[in-house]
Amino acid sequence: MRIVISSDKKGLELKNRIVEYLRDQSFEVEDLTPQGDVDFYEASIKVVNEVLKDVKANKGIIIDEFGAGPFMVADKFKYIICAELNDEHSAKMTRDHNNANVITMGSGVIGEDVACRIANRFCVAQYSGGRHQIRVDMLNKMC
Repeated sequence: MRIVISSDKKGLELKNRIVEYLRDQSFEVEDLTPQGDVDFYEASIKVVNEVLKDVKANKGIIIDEFGAGPFMVADKFKYIICAELNDEHSAKMTRDHNNANVITMGSGVIGEDVACRIANRFCVAQYSGGRHQIRVDMLNKMC
């Protein structure tokens, strides 16, 4: 699995910590954060466009101050299932039940340790399919 990640200026420090953590856990991580004073919209578009190149192999993480803005941007795209996360259990369940391929987090909402655990849980969790596929198909028909 390839993890693509980006942030705006307010999420930069947390994003850097998550990148370091995931690489230490042997994940393939590509940092797409644009240079300069970028806003969450541009950071989100970069991640979404990469994930859409191969939705089965790519997963995305977007960081800003609160997580809500990138969540709203990402969920506008067909075949992107995004979750705004603040806890580890939701990170697992959004992959397990919803086959989420992008998550967002807010640097002003959660600390580094929790954010790293959320990212790890999202990256290791598997989609269970089965009865959940009906919902995933409905989500993918939207937009």
